[in-house]
Order: sequence, then structure tokens, then C-alpha cells
Amino acid sequence: MTAEIQQFPPLNMPVSRPSITPEPAADQPTATATHIHKALREVDEDWNPAWPAEWQRHYAAVREMLAEESHSALAYVEPGVTVHGMDIGRWLARQRKHDVWQALMDGQRKRLAELGVEPLAKAPRPASAAGGGRAAAWERSLAAARAYLAREGTLTGVPRGHVEVVVHEGEPHAVKLGAWISNQRSRQASLPAERVEVLTSLGVI
Repeated sequence: MTAEIQQFPPLNMPVSRPSITPEPAADQPTATATHIHKALREVDEDWNPAWPAEWQRHYAAVREMLAEESHSALAYVEPGVTVHGMDIGRWLARQRKHDVWQALMDGQRKRLAELGVEPLAKAPRPASAAGGGRAAAWERSLAAARAYLAREGTLTGVPRGHVEVVVHEGEPHAVKLGAWISNQRSRQASLPAERVEVLTSLGVI
């Protein structure tokens, strides 16, 4: 009978261990992620817009229609004209309104202008504007909302106690923006249609 003898390394010989490559930290962007983002921007610079996705979908539908037709077709896009089930005529008419246009971000206005869309002139204020104080407060709050949106990229999740300081008509104002946004959302059903359109374009409601 032959005994099988196993050879073991001497006790003092170092044992080699497999090398482990540490994984990148979760909060550190990898080269792959950066490459993906770059590739997406090359395909469509608006793949991750700073404004609401619903706005971007309507804009893309208008751009697609004009690419197939011609920019002269823009004059015939009236409420009721649809693309992919979206009423782009009604949407365009809303974007042209002075208050809505002013509430848009610079990037939104730039894209509309490239399509040949221009804003309507500002409607003159009535000679006797009742509730002028409330109108001024609305304008200040709207200016605060635009300032916050330009800085943060969204008006979602604004703390109720947040105060935004803005300069309106040459004077600094501390606007209780968080409370104002909450109030607009709760009173949405009773707000004038034009204010609802402005708040919708901003992503407030």
C-alpha cells in the first residue's frame, strides 16, 4: 500500500492573496457615467432639461412638425392643431402670452425664438386697477419664484418657511416664497386662468 504524501509550504512562507481593486465611491461619477452623459448630450442637448418635461414634450412636437413642413407653417398652428395627441396650437398660443413668456427660463425662450415664436405685447393695465396692492404682491412673488427657479432649477420641494430676497422695481423685498407656493397650489381652482398658466409654466402647479 502506497501512502500519498501532500506537500505544504513552510509555516514561515508568506501566503499570496488575490488583489482587490476598490470600487469607486457611490457619490463619485465614473468615467463611464461621464461618457454616457456626453453621448446623450450629443444625441439631444435637451435629454435632461431644467424645465418641466411636459413643456419639453410640446416643444419637441412643434420642432418635429416644423422640421417636416417648414417654418412658414408656424403661422397656421392655431388651437386645435395636434401632434401625437398634444394640442400644440393651444400650447403655442399660451407660450406667446406676455406673462407666460416672461416666466419662462432663458433656455426656453431661446428655443422658442429659434422656431420663430415671438411673445405678444404686454397688455396695458386698466386705468383704475382695483387691488393694486395685491397685484404688486403677485409680481414680487413671481419675481422671487423666477429667481429661485433660475438658481435651483426647480420649484419642487421649496420649504414652506423659505424666504427669497429679490429686487423688484428698484427695491429689495423679502418674499415668503415657500408659503406663497403652497397657497397657490391650494387655491389653484379659484385662480384666474392666466395665473394658472404662468404657475404651470414655472412648474409650481
